[in-house]
Amino acid sequence: MSQQFEVQLPNRPGELAHLAKALCARGVNIVQVHQTTAGDLTCAEIYTDCCDDDTKDVLRGMGYPFVVGTAVTVEIEDTPCAFGEVNDRLTHAGVHVKSCCVLGRANGLATWALSVDKEDLARRVLELPEVADEQEAASS
Repeated sequence: MSQQFEVQLPNRPGELAHLAKALCARGVNIVQVHQTTAGDLTCAEIYTDCCDDDTKDVLRGMGYPFVVGTAVTVEIEDTPCAFGEVNDRLTHAGVHVKSCCVLGRANGLATWALSVDKEDLARRVLELPEVADEQEAASS
């Protein structure tokens, strides 16, 4: 998964479609999006499959405020306190979770995508394989 973009949009009809079309014009594919609205603003959490610089250029060109984080995927127990415990561990280690979303749930586990500011530290805290290890395993 590529970087995660948390984008602030005006809350008006067609705004997310306008952004999606602009990303499409640059060849950026949205692989996942989650949008929520509060008052006059909408916040869209967008994952793309490539082209992080192109995504940043589109967002800047459209004047949308955004933050970027590196997505870390983690499986945790699907229980009421598990997600809070994971966040506590990251916070105590100095990792800022910028945004998060559930990717899926199965067999008592929940798969979460966490957008973090310190990927390597988050991976160590959560005892996840390094990115290079994941890429080697995928190519085997």
